[in-house]
Amino acid sequence: MANKSLHRAKNAKEDEFYTQIDDIAAELHHYSQHFKGKTVLCNCDDPYESNFFKYFALNFNQLQLKKLIATCYDGSPVANTQLSLTIFEPDGSTHTDIESIKTREPHKIVITEVTDVNGDGAVDLADVEYLIKNDKNVLTTLKGNRDFRSKECIELLKEADIVVTNPPFSLFREYIDQLIQLEKKFLIIGSQNAITYKEIFPLIKSNKLWLGFKAGDMSFCVPEYYEERQTRFWIDDNGQKWRSLGNICWFTNLDHSKRHEILDLYKIYNQDEYPKYDNYDAIEVGKVADIPIGYDGVMGVPITFLDKYNPEQFEIVGEMASTVVDNYNFGYPFVNGVRKYARILIRKKQ
Repeated sequence: MANKSLHRAKNAKEDEFYTQIDDIAAELHHYSQHFKGKTVLCNCDDPYESNFFKYFALNFNQLQLKKLIATCYDGSPVANTQLSLTIFEPDGSTHTDIESIKTREPHKIVITEVTDVNGDGAVDLADVEYLIKNDKNVLTTLKGNRDFRSKECIELLKEADIVVTNPPFSLFREYIDQLIQLEKKFLIIGSQNAITYKEIFPLIKSNKLWLGFKAGDMSFCVPEYYEERQTRFWIDDNGQKWRSLGNICWFTNLDHSKRHEILDLYKIYNQDEYPKYDNYDAIEVGKVADIPIGYDGVMGVPITFLDKYNPEQFEIVGEMASTVVDNYNFGYPFVNGVRKYARILIRKKQ
């Protein structure tokens, strides 16, 4: 079994990262005004594992949702077969049949209301569990494999108003493209590395996509077959494996207050402190905090600038983030023959 697990880990893309509900709640509370009367789709989320589904089920009435949909694909792995919790046990206890989870068919769960259907005097996840067990219209089997690109899941996407999930990092480009093509609102987790992708950066430049509130380190539960690593990996007291990724952010096209905050500037421009690039007419700014007050030309700033980007204060001109040169990317930045890290090119708006 150990050899089988190692073989599987080496050959499979490590795309199963289970987001903590506290991280979801911390981000989502900034967007509550967007959800009233809306249909929310979590299309990369096994409801038996997903804290996204749990969050929206718990807050269905508070957010005044119209509908909540989550889909599970064929063979979706559980985070840890010893800790395969149902979504319906907030205290961490479980009565789930592990084997039934491991062999379940691809399915969807559709919630249109959360009321006190079990008569215990409270409206909570126990009522969602009761609905799933007793209403044949809530949980139904999918004909395909439930991949977000499958015909059934595309139809569910067309029905949805807002998509909220943690999609597979290896399919991030394709996932975003589908959302944009179908003109969907979304709030999803991804790697900051995606900012410089040729498929993603033009969307950021044209203000069709931007960053959310949280950016930086985030910890995820991972399946038991994931190999241990020397750094950013641990196993908790319950045997659950964890991975910490230091370059995570939320990508969205939902407006939020942080997007309109003015970035305070205090540095004064001088030529000695801000050299120009060898290969582009822009100055090098090594830290976002060092963006100078008195410079109206183009500046190269770290990609972490996008966490503070206000389109009313700055214009994005392009990027210098790879050896490929095109309409948006002007090649890696060099100063006196020395290559710098990837940069976003910006200019202050007058």
